[in-house]
Amino acid sequence: MMEKLVYIIVGEPSGDILASRMMRAMRKMNPEVRFVGMGGETMTDLDFKSLFNIADISVMGIWEVVPKLPLILKRMKQVMEDIEKQQPDVIVTVDSWGFVSSILKKLKKKKSSFPTVHYVAPQVWAWKKSRAPKAAKLMDRMMTLLPFEPAYFEKYGLQCDFVGHPVIENIDVIYNLESFKNQYNIPRQACILCVLPGSRRSEIKKMFPVFKKTVERLKKHFPDLFLIIPTIEAIENEVRSLFSNIEIPHCVITGQQERYNAFKISAFAIAASGTVTLELTASGTPHLIAYKFSAITNLIAKWLTTTKYANLINILADKQVIPEFVLDNCRDDLIAAKALEIMENTEAAQSQTKEAKQYFSKLMPEKMLPSEKAASIVLKMICIKNES
Repeated sequence: MMEKLVYIIVGEPSGDILASRMMRAMRKMNPEVRFVGMGGETMTDLDFKSLFNIADISVMGIWEVVPKLPLILKRMKQVMEDIEKQQPDVIVTVDSWGFVSSILKKLKKKKSSFPTVHYVAPQVWAWKKSRAPKAAKLMDRMMTLLPFEPAYFEKYGLQCDFVGHPVIENIDVIYNLESFKNQYNIPRQACILCVLPGSRRSEIKKMFPVFKKTVERLKKHFPDLFLIIPTIEAIENEVRSLFSNIEIPHCVITGQQERYNAFKISAFAIAASGTVTLELTASGTPHLIAYKFSAITNLIAKWLTTTKYANLINILADKQVIPEFVLDNCRDDLIAAKALEIMENTEAAQSQTKEAKQYFSKLMPEKMLPSEKAASIVLKMICIKNES
């Protein structure tokens, strides 16, 4: 087989995990495939050398982007120059729509001949449907995580494939809970709470004060409370520094295996909204989500949002299965009260995880794992390019 070069553009940790699984699947299908571009620590474990640290561009919210704009523009230019230098067989952009859409627009303007496929549809069902026709013009193909998403783009002529959500693949994770407890000196009788204030620096700054007050409230009801805080290497030092000021026993962990061990061992989890809620559902961990932006971005988000829910399980169910506290409701008193209610009621916790898994099952594609289906589509695009 001839060596094939795949240029991957990833802008945040959730995309890093997606891309790494696709890379593994692609290598099994074609051992000669090679990867370049920008990505995170999970991709780096596969000998991927990122053009730069994706923490530079990983930011959420309109107002939050402004201070980082000069650096983001510099990174865009760097990516464009690198694509021209590498001359890849295909370009795969993953999530991070704000960043990658700008790259795709630049490629379109240059009338680039590189085939492009975007992995993870922009959430037009939540943030203005008018973006769908614009997105459809920017790429050759799209791979979606959710079964209802292709219809939004196919009507504008974009070839779109539901590949399934990669979190489905977490179901087969092998846990080593005894070793995990010993490694982090977790007391045998501890009430373990998993705290996930986000994977971006901007998220951590916004969510930490709320989560700090929340766990301090819960500590009054659970004297043996122990916190596990999973994070990523890029922001580990900041997270450790913030939580060092909390007088509750805790540990900060990194790495995917440790993250899944943390989920499995926890009685409950409080998480910033995002893919993590599906990971927690896959692990059978009862949880709630909370999220807010800056005051200005909160106002804009309320104006633009067209969906009733922020949580994917709730969106699939069209009701609130997982409690969510977003924007104005992201308050420590409300979050702590709901967490306490579920943590003290085993039946309520079990009911939540059972119902969530029913909707979670809708994220599985037919016949192949999500990563395998995504990998096969990207390799097929290379074949089509070579044949033309």
